[in-house]
Amino acid sequence: MHVLILGGTTEARRLAELLHGAPGLRLTSSLAGRVASPRLPPGETRVGGFGGAEGLAAWLRAHAVDAVIDATHPFAGTISFNAARAASVTHVPLLALRRPGWVPVMGDRWHEVGSLEEAAAALPALGRRVFLTTGRMGLSAFAGLDDLWFLVRSVDAPEPPHPSRMEVLLDRGPFTLDGERELLRRTRVDVVVTKDSGGAATAPKLAAAREAGLPVVVVRRPPAPEGVTVVADPEGAAGWLAERFGQQGLPGR
Repeated sequence: MHVLILGGTTEARRLAELLHGAPGLRLTSSLAGRVASPRLPPGETRVGGFGGAEGLAAWLRAHAVDAVIDATHPFAGTISFNAARAASVTHVPLLALRRPGWVPVMGDRWHEVGSLEEAAAALPALGRRVFLTTGRMGLSAFAGLDDLWFLVRSVDAPEPPHPSRMEVLLDRGPFTLDGERELLRRTRVDVVVTKDSGGAATAPKLAAAREAGLPVVVVRRPPAPEGVTVVADPEGAAGWLAERFGQQGLPGR
């Protein structure tokens, strides 16, 4: 059985680790290629796009894929919809693996918005020193805010257009609460911007902001494709495969 895992997320790698070496299972992980030095999962890997839904459908047919698990980032909307269309036309079972989103707790000062552009529009009323943790993509939305200073944290260096007053911190999670506390203190940040990525790896910034009484602009997730089964963790995805295909040697059987 050939399983294609879409995504280079922590959950995608964990799922590949769970499935790798299972008898009768061929595993291919597909990474978008947006990170220069990605952490490669076990098993076969491919890097780069497929050429839209049609290209992905052709790849599924050419490589005799039996199941697709979309474990991409919650904000990688295009590939998720392409996967749904490709799976539909090829009649290949599709599962979405999505880590749960974050939920505000008492003390949080969240301002939820629908896009990076809405986040940029909200910032002038909230602060002057911005901790921008949305990654290096989409910084153009903040490029015109010349009166604000930005601390931009990303895995790889961002390219223009981006804010004119900006310090870049190249780092990769998981991050610690102590580390986030010290970062906010050292940089004198007074507002945080994040996408609702969910998961534990980058959540400490929310706790640090809550302790410091800082407002947090949270970009809501885009909608998922309709009709796609969703599980919350890699173990659930492995169990779905085991149940659907009766595959021996997988977690859940």
